[in-house]
Amino acid sequence: MSHTSNTTTISTAGAPSRRNTELALLAFAVIIPCFAYANVGLALHGEMPSGMLGYGIGLGLLAGVGHLVVRKFAKYADPLLLPLAALLNGIGLVLIWRLDQSPRLAQLAKNQGFKFVPSAPNQMLYSALGIGLFVAVVIFLKDHRILQRYTYISMAVALGLLIAPMFFPAKFGARIWITLPGLGSLQPGEFAKIVLSIFFAGYLMVKRDALALASRRFMGMYLPRGRDLGPILAVWALSILVLVFETDLGTSLLFFGMFVVMLYVATERTSWIVFGLLMSAVGAVGVASFEAHVQARVNAWLDPFGGWGKSAASEQISQALMSFGSGGVFGAGWGQGYSDLIGFAANSDFILGTVGEELGLAGVMAILLIYGLIVERGVRTALAARDPFGKLLACGLSGAFAIQVFVVAGGVMGLIPLTGMTMPFMAYGGSSVLANWALVAILIKISDTARRPAPAPAPSPDAEMTQVVRP
Repeated sequence: MSHTSNTTTISTAGAPSRRNTELALLAFAVIIPCFAYANVGLALHGEMPSGMLGYGIGLGLLAGVGHLVVRKFAKYADPLLLPLAALLNGIGLVLIWRLDQSPRLAQLAKNQGFKFVPSAPNQMLYSALGIGLFVAVVIFLKDHRILQRYTYISMAVALGLLIAPMFFPAKFGARIWITLPGLGSLQPGEFAKIVLSIFFAGYLMVKRDALALASRRFMGMYLPRGRDLGPILAVWALSILVLVFETDLGTSLLFFGMFVVMLYVATERTSWIVFGLLMSAVGAVGVASFEAHVQARVNAWLDPFGGWGKSAASEQISQALMSFGSGGVFGAGWGQGYSDLIGFAANSDFILGTVGEELGLAGVMAILLIYGLIVERGVRTALAARDPFGKLLACGLSGAFAIQVFVVAGGVMGLIPLTGMTMPFMAYGGSSVLANWALVAILIKISDTARRPAPAPAPSPDAEMTQVVRP
């Protein structure tokens, strides 16, 4: 008797998309800010805020639109990135609205001769525009590897973004804004970090082998060859020029630090980190020796209470430190602090001070943990990426995000001098919200490509059927 049996190919189950997990986390990301909004209204006015329903529906719609687009166009993307960003954005809206209720800020605006305009409605509009940009990137960026084609174009665009503020008048001692008719002020540096990440990823992918070569070993480190120091010297010089002509310590630290991090990831040479730190220290000390605005910020950092009444930076830092101190471990409660005494920067540069006073050390650590999770998911995306350009781009974007959070939080807490940058997603400002939503969208596209199951190999034409003959 003979039996004929066909061999069958058993397809392995594809990786789960985790979109339902993302949806459940998004529900919490909307509910938590709504509860915070209600707490602020009850603490300030003894009743539920009148705009709570509109706020909850608006935030829910924005999060829902983002989720539907990711479900359709990035099915296998990381499920945590969108909920974490939405949670930070929602909490930031509550904090800004809470500061809008302060009569002190209205009186401060009146004393300075301009009309006080609430910031929360504008921030809600910026958030909607940010989600719109997020949706556009997720839909139209079919594959992140397309960006590699524009390596040197992105360099030219980034240089234009960094140089543009030099032709506009300084605000608060720094030239980091440009003014466009009908659009108001924009901060090009926020978008430059994304464009620079694209350039650095494309450049280092091609040059990493040459940059990894070492000429000699000194004190346990491989020293780079002299001719390979050109790229880092050029970026260092550009960062110094930005610091000198725009007195923008934050942007110069951001993109030079981002380049050094990506250089280390590409070459795995610790010597690049050491050279980067030394060069950044030399540049900062050199510029601080003759630039008055940078000197004022360094002096305010060294002795914040000694400049009380003489320097706005000293007053802001000292007020921020007192807000952290009065918050204690668990804080004074939503809407029950006095961080509005910081002044006009309370809802932008120093919004973390409000978190420290009203939510305490526990609240600050929770916020920093959320930021850390975004960075961790970005690094995990880099590790999972299947192409070197995607790995470097994800590392660059995650590194830029982490450095920005560090320099802002460090300046507000008195760890480093003030930089003038804003906390991503939380602080008031349209440029920051738009740029960071675009950054999260690119990370989502990279993670979708990395997590997507590999296509099954095509069956061989020879392996059609096998016959097993049994007696």
